Amino acid sequence: MFDMICISIYNGKMIRDLDTTLVRTFVTTADKASMTAAANALHLTQGAVSQQIKRLEEVLGQILFERDRRGLRLTRSGERLLDKGRRLLQLNDEIMAEMSGKAVAGQVRIGVPYDLVGTLLQPVLKTYAEACPQVEISLVCASSPELAAALAAGTIDLAIIEERAGPTAGECLAVDRLVWVGARGGSARSKRPLPVSMVADTCAFRPAVLTALGEHGLDWRTVFENGNIDATTATVRSDLAVTTWLASTVPTDLDILSDADLPALPNFSVNLHLPKHAAAPAAEAFATHIREGLARYRQAA
Repeated sequence: MFDMICISIYNGKMIRDLDTTLVRTFVTTADKASMTAAANALHLTQGAVSQQIKRLEEVLGQILFERDRRGLRLTRSGERLLDKGRRLLQLNDEIMAEMSGKAVAGQVRIGVPYDLVGTLLQPVLKTYAEACPQVEISLVCASSPELAAALAAGTIDLAIIEERAGPTAGECLAVDRLVWVGARGGSARSKRPLPVSMVADTCAFRPAVLTALGEHGLDWRTVFENGNIDATTATVRSDLAVTTWLASTVPTDLDILSDADLPALPNFSVNLHLPKHAAAPAAEAFATHIREGLARYRQAA
């Protein structure tokens, strides 16, 4: 009798297990913001995706998505589940890879522009290192044109390249505004000739910036171009010059300057470039991580 009571109490308190297939469908749908796109990515029908989302909502007793004019949008419950769902899938995939002897290993040489390595890509690099601990990562920081040349020469395995928004040979991961940046309440923005500090003379932004200044008839002078992002940032913080960065990478203690003060600049895209030949498994794994990482960034934005 005592044993039966204990079993009854235990069964009443049992925690149900989440079906990782349903969680994967949910995370993919959240990333794509579309059941149709999620169905294509998962090689399912749209109806199957819809049914799996409905089953997960029934298991959790929560509505995870709602529709608006822009398409699917996460509810608050969906937002709470998304990060934990990603972690659950990551751990699941790590266990499966390790136990099956298919864990990613080897070396990968990743090319990243100076301005992205400590900003947009920092969390992606961290999660990749955690997910693939057997991979030896070599990080190469350079300007986008230099990284494109290195990828073509085979000295790096993949590259994140900033290019003017438009057609690209790579895969567009994000599009961002190129903006003027100056010291908080500084005066460098109003000086003539305009003092401009860029990380390097090979900077991907440089041609667009010089074209905009020329079309605006604005005289300018170079303050710093020596391939050091920290030195460029220091010249701007010290109000010795202004610079141009993607809006998402601007430090919070600096000002994004209005187009009323300086000429408008074009949008730039952050593109993933893989080698023309087949990429190594470690490089393919990083490509997957950066796609997922920047999808989360766009979702949060």
